[in-house]
Amino acid sequence: MRFFRALFAGAIAAAFLASGVASQSDASQQNRTGRAGTFAIVNAKIVPITGPVIENGTVVIRDGKIAAVGANVAVPSGAERIDGRGLSVYPGMIDAATGLGLAEITGGANATMDIAETGSMNANAKAITAVNPHTSHVNVTRVNGVTTVHSAPTGDTIAGQSTVINLNGSTQAEMSVVPEFGLVINFPRVTTFGGFQPGVGPITLDFNEAVRRRDTQIEELKKMMADAEAYAKAKEASAKDSSIRPPATDLRLEAMVPYIRGERPILLAVERERDIRAAVKFLADNKLKGIIVGGQEAWMAADDLKKHNVPVIFTNIYSLPVRPDDPYDFLFEGPAQLQRAGVKFAVATGDGGAEVRDLPYHAGLAGAYGLPKEEALKAVTIYPAEILGIANRLGSVEVGKDANIVVTDGDILDPRTNIKYLFIGGRLLPLTSRHTDLFDSFKDRGASERRQ
Repeated sequence: MRFFRALFAGAIAAAFLASGVASQSDASQQNRTGRAGTFAIVNAKIVPITGPVIENGTVVIRDGKIAAVGANVAVPSGAERIDGRGLSVYPGMIDAATGLGLAEITGGANATMDIAETGSMNANAKAITAVNPHTSHVNVTRVNGVTTVHSAPTGDTIAGQSTVINLNGSTQAEMSVVPEFGLVINFPRVTTFGGFQPGVGPITLDFNEAVRRRDTQIEELKKMMADAEAYAKAKEASAKDSSIRPPATDLRLEAMVPYIRGERPILLAVERERDIRAAVKFLADNKLKGIIVGGQEAWMAADDLKKHNVPVIFTNIYSLPVRPDDPYDFLFEGPAQLQRAGVKFAVATGDGGAEVRDLPYHAGLAGAYGLPKEEALKAVTIYPAEILGIANRLGSVEVGKDANIVVTDGDILDPRTNIKYLFIGGRLLPLTSRHTDLFDSFKDRGASERRQ
C-alpha cells in the first residue's frame, strides 16, 4: 500500500518537511521495547473484566502470558515483585477503529500518509504492510493504557484490508495480532448533496434521485462480489480439472474471496439509520459476516442489528450532533442506547492516530451519559476483543491470555489517573513517549533562562 506523492515546493520547503518528519518519527521511542521476564504484581486491586473484582490479589506474568490470577497466588521463585499496594490492575484497552500506524502528519507531509489508495476497488491493499512501527503515535497511545488497536485503511468503495496490532514491536510482524482482519467497505449512502457547480454553488439532488444513485452503487458493489465469486469458482475448477484453463491472476478479486464467502468480516462504514438498515440488509441478502463502523444512529436501527447479530463499533463520542435540532448529548448516549437494546458494541475513537490515546475518556464520557460503569469498561476491553475475534487472547485478566496488562493509581477511565506500569506481550515497557521527551527537554527552560 505505497502511493506516496512527492511534494515539489522547492528545496528549502522539502528540507523543512524532511527534518519535521524525522523529528516526529525517529524511532527512538519505538526501539524501547521493554524487557521480558517473570513478574508478580502483588497486593493490588485486580479488575479482571470477566469476573468479580479482587480487592487484594496477585497477577503473575511469565513467558508473555498471564500465568496466575487470584487472592491467594504464590509468587514464583525468581519473579520480579511489583508492589501494587494502592494500585489497580486492568487488561490493556483496545481501540477497535483507528488508522494508527497508517497516518502521521495529516497536513503538509504527504509522505507520512499511507492510509488510502486511489481507485474504487482495492481489496488487495493490506494495512499491515503499510503500518509504520516507528510512528510517534505508538508510544503516546500505549502510555495511556491502550495496548492494542484495529487499524484500517480509508478510501473509495472498497478501501482494503484492516489489521489488528499490539503497540509494541520494531516490525509489522512483531506488532501483528491479526494480520488481515476485515475488508473495509465505505457503504453507499443516500445523500442529496450533488457536488458544486461553478458560479452556482452546491447542488441539491431530489431525494428519489439520491436513493437511485445509492442503489446503483450497491448494484456495482454486488457485481464486484459476483466477479470475485466467479473468479474463485474458475480457479477451483481449474485446480480439479487440468483441462480447464485457469483465469488470469487478479489480486483484487482473489483478496475478496474469504470475505464474500463469510469466512472473514466486512467492515461497513455507515452512520445514518436508513443507511445502516440498508447495510444490514445487504449483509443478510448476501450471507456476509459484517460489522458496522461509525454508527451515529445505530441505536435507531437496533432491531435489525440485533436480529441479524451485527455488532457496532461506535466512533462518535467526540462528534457533534448531526442535525441542528438534535440534543447536545445525542451521540454521548449512543453506547447506552445500544446496550439497552441488546446490540453488541464497542466504543472506539475512530481516530487516525494522534488522539487514540483518548480512548478511555470516550468510554468514560459514555459512562457519564447512561452507560453503566462496568459496561463502559467492557466497551474498551472485552467487547472489542470479542468483535475482533481475539477474546481468547486479550480483553481481560485471565490465566492463559496474553499479558497485555496496565497498572494504574486509579480508575482507568478517569483523566486524573496515572499509568504506573505497562506490559504488552509480557514485556515491561518504559512509560516514555515523544510527549515525555519534550516535557523533559523543556520543563526547566524557564528556570535556566531566569538564572541567566
